Amino acid sequence: MNTIVILAQGDFPTSKRCLQMMWEADRLICCDGAAAKAVVNGFEPDEIVGDLDSLDADFRERYSSKLFQDRDQECNDQTKAVRRALTYHPSRIIILGATGRREDHSMGNISLLADYAVYGCPIEMWSDYGHFEVILDTATLPAIPGQEISLFSFDPTLKVHADGLRYPTDEVVFNTLWKATLNVAEFSTFTLTLSHPAPLLVYWAD
Repeated sequence: MNTIVILAQGDFPTSKRCLQMMWEADRLICCDGAAAKAVVNGFEPDEIVGDLDSLDADFRERYSSKLFQDRDQECNDQTKAVRRALTYHPSRIIILGATGRREDHSMGNISLLADYAVYGCPIEMWSDYGHFEVILDTATLPAIPGQEISLFSFDPTLKVHADGLRYPTDEVVFNTLWKATLNVAEFSTFTLTLSHPAPLLVYWAD
């Protein structure tokens, strides 16, 4: 499996699970502002991607062979790192450090998962508290009985039928973000049946 981990510029992960993902990654790509955090915590980035305006001169010189500057002002560094990761045709991309510090950045980074879903590569976003994935159509997903599950959509016409979750979702209108939050998995899997193909963000809380 070719797994790429992207480290973004939010809170550095501290959970054993997230750190293990970083250690086991086939390639670690850091957004420029996150690269120094990775090094301080004992990780060596394979590549550093972004505007590169957050790196001091000494760091730039030390890692000059790993710098990939992308000045595109129409997207953020997380998206630049995802685009770079996709050039390696990975089987899985895991984004860490995308939340925390600033709530507006966190919301923006999470919402971008819906855009990334069209790339055809599984892209997950993990933190110390849980993780997000996106489905585009009906799917059966793993869970732990009693685990809190939240659903988010940007399509108010989407209808979702849930089997294996405690609370029904059939009547949910996805016109605000809170509508389908804090559901609970009853079994080791649950099935989400979508009325039509559309990005649906699924969050598993730890």
